[in-house]
This record gives sequence, structure tokens and C-alpha cells, in this order.
Amino acid sequence: MRAAPPGARVSRVLLLSALLIATCGLIYELVAGALASYLLGNSITQFSLIIGVYLSAMGLGSYLSKSIDRGLLARFVEIEVAVALLGGFEAPALFAAYTWTEGFKVLLFSLVGLIGVLVGLELPLLMRILEKQTSLKELVARVLFLDYIGALVASLLFPLLLVPHLGLLRTSIAFGLLNAGVALWTTFLFEAPRPVIWRLRALSGGALAVLAVGMALAGQAERAMESHLFADAVVHRQVTPYQRIVVTHHEGDTRLFLDGALQFSTADEYRYHEALVHPAMAAANHPRRVLVLGGGDGLAVREILRHPEVVEVVLVDLDPAMTGLFRDREDFASLNAFSLRDARVTVINDDAFTWLRERQGAPFDVAIVDFPDPNNYSLGKLYTTHFFRLLARQLTPDAVAAIQSTSPMFSPDAYWCVVATVESEGFVTRPYHAYVPSFGEWGFVLFAPQRIGPFRPLPPGLRFLDAAGLEGLFHFPPDLSRRAQPANRLDNQVLVRLYEQDWREVQGL
Repeated sequence: MRAAPPGARVSRVLLLSALLIATCGLIYELVAGALASYLLGNSITQFSLIIGVYLSAMGLGSYLSKSIDRGLLARFVEIEVAVALLGGFEAPALFAAYTWTEGFKVLLFSLVGLIGVLVGLELPLLMRILEKQTSLKELVARVLFLDYIGALVASLLFPLLLVPHLGLLRTSIAFGLLNAGVALWTTFLFEAPRPVIWRLRALSGGALAVLAVGMALAGQAERAMESHLFADAVVHRQVTPYQRIVVTHHEGDTRLFLDGALQFSTADEYRYHEALVHPAMAAANHPRRVLVLGGGDGLAVREILRHPEVVEVVLVDLDPAMTGLFRDREDFASLNAFSLRDARVTVINDDAFTWLRERQGAPFDVAIVDFPDPNNYSLGKLYTTHFFRLLARQLTPDAVAAIQSTSPMFSPDAYWCVVATVESEGFVTRPYHAYVPSFGEWGFVLFAPQRIGPFRPLPPGLRFLDAAGLEGLFHFPPDLSRRAQPANRLDNQVLVRLYEQDWREVQGL
């Protein structure tokens, strides 16, 4: 297929193709990074590796393009079809590999590398097709400009529109359809022998048809894979710009999973939330104004509102989908006794780190910090000396705070690192722990600017804690005794490394 020099209209269409190619390529990279972060955790590591593999593969593809001498349009269409199918089914294939095989990482980097090579081939071929239409200087400027603009379009669309409304599987397939569409319309731009044209159109049309079927079945496939991943029936699934939310239910037990990690089971969550909330509330002299950081499920707020002295609760959670789900959906809101609907509760959807830094207002008497475990650097920043310094500015001089701090049994180095970090900012601490069957032995830290205790009487109706049990939380047997650890700082994030190391040892890796 030898193309004649393209006319001005055809050149404009091909330049539009460059924009779409760049957008699609970056979307596939973002899908791979997001999916790896959801399923494997440690988002910084996953995105760093994927970006490195993808860019180096693009460089290899650009270098290999010099070996294509003839039939540039035909090769361009064929490569577009290959990118459409590989990129379009990237997310479904990865999700399936994670669900049913042990080969997720091998497939992940194989797909990222192969897509990168093919995308690296596309733009050099497109530039060579257009080179007779305009000067090299003008051509390079236009193509690279559109390439970078396409990257910007992708980076804006992905978190703001695509993930919230389509999810990762449909986003992947949708851009596969777009790539296949570029391949098909390219066959109408040039004259060529009829058999060649019809072969390329059949190839492009076939890819469009296969991807369309994939889009139609995406929801069913996602439900099947998630049903296999989770032992109980999935009653809610949602991918947000921040996390993947899954709620399961079986015989009265409702469970929340974020990015595949269990957050609570209604069979025993009362143990966790009573232990998290009531020591701090009982140690505070006048717990009138309470700050909750994290805890978007409202279960900690439920426990706080058991104390009649409370007049205001401010809940700061990053994800509006999370707080909305546990405020607005009746069956889920009932789990927190409809606490997020209480007139005393204000919900703010913001990054806790940013909110603490920018907030100006009356200080709080109690702070409850209920973040997920520090398994990546984004979460690790919420356990740093700088975070606790910001939090101190929002507390009254006689305030008391508590933070969940992972397991002193399974992750002792990380647990005692959190304790050391809090103490490094001048807080008085009382580490404690409680047994929660779904998680095992779990750790917390009670801390205050000046002193802790004595404890006031606990509110009635608690299922786990009583006066004797409260005092027992602070006893650590020899196998859970303190270990010397450094403070976790923004510039080193030692806590994340300790956490990963501890859990690798538990899993025998």
C-alpha cells in the first residue's frame, strides 16, 4: 500500500490521529498503574515501574520503526489494531489474571511493554507518512505538540471523568474502540489496491466488533471476577478517583473492602471502633468538640455520639463516594446508626493533610485518626512527624487523641515506629492494643499534648469495653514489647518500608 502525498484535509485528519493516539497510549498506562495500585498497593512503586517500562518500550518502538520501509499506511493501520486490542483488553486481562492465576505481575509488565513498543512505532510512522506535505521542522513541532496535548487530555479525563463514570474495565475497552476507530478511518484516507483496503477494513472492523462485545459484557465479567475474589456476595462495587470500594454480605455479616483490603466486618467491628474511640473520649476532661480524620464509614462517629457531652463532630475523609455511601444508603447507614445524618456532624471531603495545614478555627477537645495502614507513601505521609505537628495546632492544651497504628503482633516495627513518631512531636503517649478476630491483635496509640487520664466512666451499651477491660488494653505482654524505632518523616518515609518488610516476613516472602 503506497500512499500518495496527503492533501491538506488528510493531513489534518492524520494530525488528529496523533492527538488520539497519544491520549489512548497514556490512558492505557494510567489504567495499568491504577489497577496495579488497587490490587498490589504501594501506588508510588507501581506507577514508577510502569512509567519506566512504558517509556523505555516507547523508545524501543521508535528505534524499531526505522526498519519499516514500505507500506507505511498498512503497517500503521495494523499497529493501530494491535494497540486497540491489547490496550482495550488490558484491564479485563489483568483483572482476570489477578483473580484466577499467579501471573499478574508478568502479564502486567508484558502488556505495558508491548503496548509501549507499539505506541512508539505509531508516531514515527505517522510523521513519515506526513513528511512530504510539510517541512520537517513544522511537522515535528505539530506532531509533538499534539502528542503532549493528548497526554494532558488523558491525565485530566482519567481521574475526573473516566474512572468515576466508566470504571477501569470500561475505560480500557472504550479507548481500545477509539484506537480501532482511528485504524478504520485511516483506510478511507488513501487510495490503494482494493484487496489491501478491504483486508485492512476487515481487520479494523473486526477489532471494533470484538471490543464492542467486550464493552457489552464488561459489567458481567467484572461481577464474575469480583465474586471469585470475595467469598461473600458483592452487594456494592464502585471505583472512585481514590480507591475501589467493595461491600459484601453473607448471613448478617457485612464487610467493607478498600482496594481489596478488609476494612471492617460487622461481626466484630464494634471491638475495633470501641477500642479506637472510647479511651480518648474517656480520657478527655470535656469532649465537646471532636475531630475525626478518615473513618468515612461513620462507625467511629457512631461511638463518639454515645457521649452526651459531644456538641460537634467534624469528619474529614478524602472520598465523597465513601461518606455518601454510608450516609445515604439505608442499609449501610444503619450500620453506623445513621451517625453521618446527625445534626452535630459535619462531613468535609478533603485530604486530611491539606485540611490540617490550611484550617483556621476553634481547636478540638478530642481527635480520632482512623486511616488505612501505611502501605504506600500517600498514606505514609499521614503518619509523619509533620502530620502530627499539624494536628497539634488543631488541639486544645488538654486534648486527647487516638490513632489506629496497625498490628503490634504482625507488624511490630511499623507499630512502634508510629509510637516513636508521635512522641517525637512532644506528645505524651500510651500505646495500647485490642484483639479483633477479623484482623488479629491490633494496635492503637493514645496521645495528648500534656497528660492522659484518669479515665471517666464509659457510656452505657458498649459490647466490648468496660472499666476493667479499658485498663487491660494498655498491658503489652513480652512478645509485643516495645522495639526501638526511628520517627517517620516526610523526607524518608521509613514507616512504609518497615510496614512492607514486616508483612513480607508474615507472608514468608
